[in-house]
Amino acid sequence: MQIFKLDHVNIRTTQLANMVAWYVDVLGLRSGARPNFPFGGAWMYAGDMVVVHLVEIDGAPAVGSETSLKLEHFAFTASDAAGFEARLTATDTQFRKVVIDEIKTIAFNVWDPDGNHIHVDFPTDE
Repeated sequence: MQIFKLDHVNIRTTQLANMVAWYVDVLGLRSGARPNFPFGGAWMYAGDMVVVHLVEIDGAPAVGSETSLKLEHFAFTASDAAGFEARLTATDTQFRKVVIDEIKTIAFNVWDPDGNHIHVDFPTDE
């Protein structure tokens, strides 16, 4: 067996509508088809690929391992760094831009409405 790529990230949220809007407006993903699960949620697509699963929860106190585990970040590779920076500015989204010369990458660090850390990476030579 060999793992080839990350398929998707699953994020639980108590503010589904805000999260969907943020992933559409800030990251440029689109909400698309999702199986008829017995709980609310949304699947967010980059092109034809589902990359983020949002799962609606009721906000009841977490139990067990759910109380302390937190995702540090997940990342996307993208193109058009200038266009993305303009989108962040237009949507008044706070970000931290880091140029990593050793790997020829510009990383934009952003946080969704639930505080999840995402970075979007661009090649420095585009």
